[in-house]
Amino acid sequence: MSRLAIAVLDDHQGLAPGLADWGGLPGPPDLRYFTHSARDEDELVLWLRDFDVVVAMRERTAFPASVIERLPRLRLLATTGLRNAAIDLAACRQRGITVTGARGGRSGRTSTAETAWALLLALTKQVLPSHQALCQGRWQPVLAGALSGRVLGLAGLGNIGRHMARIGQAFGMEVIAWSPHLTPERAAQDGVRAVGCDALFQAADVLSLHLVLGSSTAGLVSAQRLALMKSDALLINTARAGLVDEAALLDALTQRRIAGAGLDVFWHEPLPPGHPLCQLDNVVLTPHLGYVTHDNLAAFYAGVVDNIRAWTLGGPLLLLTD
Repeated sequence: MSRLAIAVLDDHQGLAPGLADWGGLPGPPDLRYFTHSARDEDELVLWLRDFDVVVAMRERTAFPASVIERLPRLRLLATTGLRNAAIDLAACRQRGITVTGARGGRSGRTSTAETAWALLLALTKQVLPSHQALCQGRWQPVLAGALSGRVLGLAGLGNIGRHMARIGQAFGMEVIAWSPHLTPERAAQDGVRAVGCDALFQAADVLSLHLVLGSSTAGLVSAQRLALMKSDALLINTARAGLVDEAALLDALTQRRIAGAGLDVFWHEPLPPGHPLCQLDNVVLTPHLGYVTHDNLAAFYAGVVDNIRAWTLGGPLLLLTD
C-alpha cells in the first residue's frame, strides 16, 4: 500500500514542520510543505494532483469547484480555523471529500484586535512618516493625533469587537457599534452604544471592521458609505477584504475624502507587487498578520494532525460545516 501523501499549503514562514508532530501520523506519510502561494488554479492543481490530503491555512488558498473537480486523488481537505469561505463545501461533498476544521490558540482572537490597534496607532501617531523623516534627517514633519475623546466605531461586536471596545474605552474613546443583529441591550452590556449602519459611518473617527463576510455584509463599505465618513476619519480592516469595495476605497484614499486606512486583509492575497495601495502615503499595510502568532499556528496545526490521524484510524473528526 502506498504511503499517504500530504500537502501542507501556504507555510509562508517555513515553520509548519516544527509546529506539530507530523511524524507521529500513521505510515509515516509522505509530507510536502509549500512556502509560497500558487499563482493560479492551474499551478495549484499541478501541485496537488498526486496528494491524498491537503492542509489549507485558513483562506489563503481558494478551493472552488473548478479546482476540486481536478483533484481526483484528494480525499481529505484539512483546513485550519472553524470556517473557510474559500472552500466549496458542496463540491467537496459531491466528490466525497471530507473537510475538517481546527481550533486556534488563545491568542488567535486577541491577536487580531492587537493588529487592528497597531494599524490604528501607526496611523494616528504618524509612525511611518516620522520614522522615514528621522532616517532622512528631518525632525517632526507632521503632527500626531490623539484618541481620547474620539469616537471608535465598530462594525461587529463579537469576540474581537468586544476586545476592541475594551481597549478603546481604556484610551478614553466613546465606543459605538453596529451589526445586522446587534441590539441596544446587548451593546450596553459592553459599555457600547448601538447605532444604525449609516450612523456608524457618519459618527466614527475610527471605523474598525469585525464582521463575518456573507451575503448581507459583502461590499458593506461602499462608495456611498465612504462618502458618509468624516474627512479626518480612519478605516481599519483586519476582518475580510470583501467587506470593502476595493475601487471605492482606493478612490476615497486617493482623493483624501477620508484621512487614511490600515489594512491587514486584501482582495487578492498575497498583495500583488505594485498594487495601487502601495503608492499611497495615507495607508499602513500588514500581510494578513491578525491571527499569525506562534501559539495560534501551533494550535491550528496540532488540530490538523489530530484530524488526519483520526481520519486514517476511523475516529471522530471536527468537520467543517456551511
